[in-house]
Amino acid sequence: RNPIKLNDLSPEYGAKKKSNRVGRGIGSGLGKKEGRGHKGLKSCSGGTVKAGFEGGQMPIQRRVPKFGFTSRVSLATQELSLSALAGVETGDITLDVLKKAGLIRKNTKFVKIMLSGTCDKAFKLNDASIRVSKGARAAIEAAGGSVVIVE
Repeated sequence: RNPIKLNDLSPEYGAKKKSNRVGRGIGSGLGKKEGRGHKGLKSCSGGTVKAGFEGGQMPIQRRVPKFGFTSRVSLATQELSLSALAGVETGDITLDVLKKAGLIRKNTKFVKIMLSGTCDKAFKLNDASIRVSKGARAAIEAAGGSVVIVE
């Protein structure tokens, strides 16, 4: 077998279609007007209709009602179940610890721990960016952990 060489490679037949050369005389079939017809906006160079233009009719992006709001804070906030904390080794829970454990995304700035599952380890929470629901707090404290609210 011969190895493939870069200088032997060529595209598959029919993969590269030749472009029409317009404006090269009457015999080419695309002389004079170059297939653009007579007059009008698109017959001239630079003559294009801008995206979304509907001939004077109110464009759809302006007809459709706009509503709602997406807070950018919510993009950096993540919920975490109490049972997910079982994978964390250390007793002190911080954002860095959760990121290293792979429980939250790297761009997360705020975490809320929700009561889902059980908690058998004693965790210590004293990070201002980590919030805890009432049920999760009761479960953590029942397991011998502590939650300190840092304002």
